[in-house]
Amino acid sequence: MKAMILAAGLGTRLKPWTDHHPKALAVVNGKSLLQRNIEYLQQFGITEVLMNVHHFADQIIEAVQKNNGWGSKITISDETDEVLETGGGLKKAAWYFEGTSSFVLMNVDILTSLDMHAMIQAHTSNKPLATLAISERTTSRYFLFDGQQQLKGWRNVVTGEEKPVDISKKIADLKQMAFSGIHIIDPSLLTLMERTGKFSMVDVYLDLCDKHSILGYDHTGAVLVDVGKPESIIKAETIFS
Repeated sequence: MKAMILAAGLGTRLKPWTDHHPKALAVVNGKSLLQRNIEYLQQFGITEVLMNVHHFADQIIEAVQKNNGWGSKITISDETDEVLETGGGLKKAAWYFEGTSSFVLMNVDILTSLDMHAMIQAHTSNKPLATLAISERTTSRYFLFDGQQQLKGWRNVVTGEEKPVDISKKIADLKQMAFSGIHIIDPSLLTLMERTGKFSMVDVYLDLCDKHSILGYDHTGAVLVDVGKPESIIKAETIFS
């Protein structure tokens, strides 16, 4: 199985570090987020990794080369001309997954104890277009799932916006779950992405969930730290040695 790590973001929440460095190289107890996630994937036998780069791309490429990919085979998808967001970044990198089985897509700033083996097993058994890691936690934006854990919509609890509009009025008892930035994707999804340029995977899933199976994988209880802010670095250092 292959993976893609999304490492092109500007990391504005991690200023002032990201004024001079990419978010991917922020350090938690002596190891960068990038190194930690490459080693995390290695625990599950995933050693072929593509990574998109934009902000201080040269620093990421140098770190990969200097450390020989930390033991994994790393391929770079160059977005230095324009950052394409999660969906656009994956679409540009679609060539990497041609002829492969399902693959992992994950954000570089997520540190977790999620059992990827169990998530892969659930994806393999249920055969959805994509399986999304989700948990019960407080955030401002949620995916909405029915009783069979099928994705049906999205909600911003601050503004009240829903996609599709008023979906919770059309489908009863939808459960809101926070997305963890980790996906397992069947490669057939790549041919169904009709958006172009810069776009989010959230919108891709909302485009497709009415006609295709997109499942949530609930990992509530597993450690998950979104290392997006300086204070979350401090939190991560108390958890990840």
